[in-house]
Amino acid sequence: MQAIIDDRGRQYVVHDGDTLVVDHMPGLEPGGEVVFDRVLAVDQTFGTPTVEGAAVKGVVAEHFRDKKIRVEKYRRRKDYRRRKGHRQDYTRLTITSITK
Repeated sequence: MQAIIDDRGRQYVVHDGDTLVVDHMPGLEPGGEVVFDRVLAVDQTFGTPTVEGAAVKGVVAEHFRDKKIRVEKYRRRKDYRRRKGHRQDYTRLTITSITK
């Protein structure tokens, strides 16, 4: 079964058993359950804007951080340089069930 879900403004296409990486979901521990109730489509059923009664359930596999990216500012001829690093927090989910 296939579904399209909306998670905080981003849309994902998911299948049963998929692994999905989303922005960090605070307050959830690994092993906790997540229910997405904003389901935009299930198989060939499309909602206006969501499918009534449809839900996608998942389990939190882990929280992790992406690799560091370097952010640099530079002004030529002014002896101005600034460097910063940034690591984005993510949550990995495993989709367990899709219901209509």
